[in-house]
Amino acid sequence: MQIPTEVPTLRIRPLNALPIQEKADWVVYWMTAFRRTRYNFALQYARDLAQQLERPLIVLEALRIRYRWASDRFHRFVIEGMRDNAIACEAAGVHYYPYVEAEAGEGSGLVARLAQQACAVVTDDFPCSFHPRMLAIAGKSLPSRLEAVDSNCLMPLAALERTFTVAHSYRRAMQKELPQHLDHFPDEEPLRPHAADGQTTPRPLPPLKQFPKAIEKRWPRANLTRLLKADGLQELAIDHGVGPGVITGGAVTARQLLDQFIDRRLKAYAQDRNEPDEYGSSELSPHLHFGHIACHELFSRVMEAEQWHPSKLKKPNGKMNGFWGISENAEAFIDQLCTWREIGFNMCWREPQYDRYESLPAWAQQSLQEHAADPRPQLYSLEQLERAYTHDPIWNASQRQLVREGRIHNYLRMLWGKKILHWSRSPREALEAMIELNNKYALDGRDPNSYSGIFWVLGRYDRAWGPEREIFGKIRYMTSENTAKKHHLKEYLKRYAP
Repeated sequence: MQIPTEVPTLRIRPLNALPIQEKADWVVYWMTAFRRTRYNFALQYARDLAQQLERPLIVLEALRIRYRWASDRFHRFVIEGMRDNAIACEAAGVHYYPYVEAEAGEGSGLVARLAQQACAVVTDDFPCSFHPRMLAIAGKSLPSRLEAVDSNCLMPLAALERTFTVAHSYRRAMQKELPQHLDHFPDEEPLRPHAADGQTTPRPLPPLKQFPKAIEKRWPRANLTRLLKADGLQELAIDHGVGPGVITGGAVTARQLLDQFIDRRLKAYAQDRNEPDEYGSSELSPHLHFGHIACHELFSRVMEAEQWHPSKLKKPNGKMNGFWGISENAEAFIDQLCTWREIGFNMCWREPQYDRYESLPAWAQQSLQEHAADPRPQLYSLEQLERAYTHDPIWNASQRQLVREGRIHNYLRMLWGKKILHWSRSPREALEAMIELNNKYALDGRDPNSYSGIFWVLGRYDRAWGPEREIFGKIRYMTSENTAKKHHLKEYLKRYAP
């Protein structure tokens, strides 16, 4: 069956060969990664399917507890987003079903039960963490058609047919390929009544008359208000030692942060983003990771502020500046969004071993191996690193920020990783420590962009550097002493003192 939709075919991936059941009761959108109701290709496709079949749309947003590093920090952030999604769906007249697992395995079977009465299930095609394995299992086990939709990046993940190893080559390919995709953005508000193919009048989706009581009894609807109380997560079998970060989750906060960034920070972004004493970043990486805001919305808002039009595009040059035809500060931000963020998705999409040491470039592995036996000036255990018990005040401040707030300043995150390499018995041990600390505490952890940063420390997306040094070999070298000379740290060190 052909579904009239403006979602690019390149972004839609069938996960099984079952037919769409046109006479079934509803269409399910299984929201797993793009936890938002704006600029969401997956939600848009589910809406188009429901509209074509004249069936109600059920938005299922479930949160399980048996994912690695599950904690109050991540659970609260997601549930804050669920609260925003519940309000948005209610306003649109779409049935939203939030489910939060209390014990490991309690949520098993919920998606399959909804699928029994579904014309089809649409879900999010996210290439990192547990998602690929979960989708592969669901494709084989669900009793209905299952399709995954890519709403990750400005560039469809399937558009580029090679894995890029350096930013320059990716940037050049992006500059050639991306412009043709800028005319195919997701709907700003896919839940708003939409004129279906061949119609001139927007038509709302049919309402769900009654949700099966047996399903709600077996898998009770989450009480989001209760879960968001101070002690609301205590009954869940997750890590209560990692408390909430300083940023509230959800689409509402994400849009507020975006407004703040454009109004106050964009005009000095190129300089301030690297200064620890300044808050120069957008602070949106956690919301991008959990899907509370789309890269398409960031791109649209920044370009609107720049009064940009595609006619301003220059010839592809593979450089950070001079392609988009916008201000230096805006171009620096767009390069982070379109190059550095998306090259990480390219790696995770194409290379299943993206999180393994063996995925490093051959030159980096060889150089690190040649210096694996070099004496270390200090050795710190994982526990010492986690507690910020080192001799280095700058590193300790960075680690304290990570533990307390769920983030590290952009520039210091690079130094943080380099020093872990310097203080670990081996490069492999350093990688394990970085992944553990980052994914346990960082709100933007377990993300393609986050893995890019960790593996960049060990040579990914970089080149060989000289002179060759002990421990690092040809890997780029960074020190706290040089960082203190180049950047303003006085207020940062006060803020994150012991």
